[in-house]
Amino acid sequence: MRVFKYLFGIWAAIAVYTLFSMFAGPKGLSAYNYLLSEKEQQWSNISELGMINEELERTKNNLLYDHDTLLVHARQMGYGYENERFIRIVGLSNIKPVPAKVGNIYLTQKPDFVADKTIKITALCIGFLLFAFLLMLEVIERRSKE
Repeated sequence: MRVFKYLFGIWAAIAVYTLFSMFAGPKGLSAYNYLLSEKEQQWSNISELGMINEELERTKNNLLYDHDTLLVHARQMGYGYENERFIRIVGLSNIKPVPAKVGNIYLTQKPDFVADKTIKITALCIGFLLFAFLLMLEVIERRSKE
């Protein structure tokens, strides 16, 4: 029966390691929840980039196929006057590029977790302290009986 008393130290170490790993470890619930929130932010960023892409695609198509849009756009860039006509010449690039919003860069952060080495050291310390505590209790019990 005395041996089982000392096994509580080992069981406590295993329980502490399991619980810390499950909740605060590198593959634990806190890291998993953080990665889920990062995933949601990535999806929202992708949808925002998709909307920007659609808007730029519409602008490009309007500039390619609609004469009036080309006229308005050229006047906004400072080309041409009221009575001038515009002719599209294929193959020439713009002299002044139009600034366009192309989205933001989203950098992910590493999840905040307790390192596995730290969890192992903590579990071993708690197991050893419980073992030492039970050993001291038995020593005190023996001395009190004598």
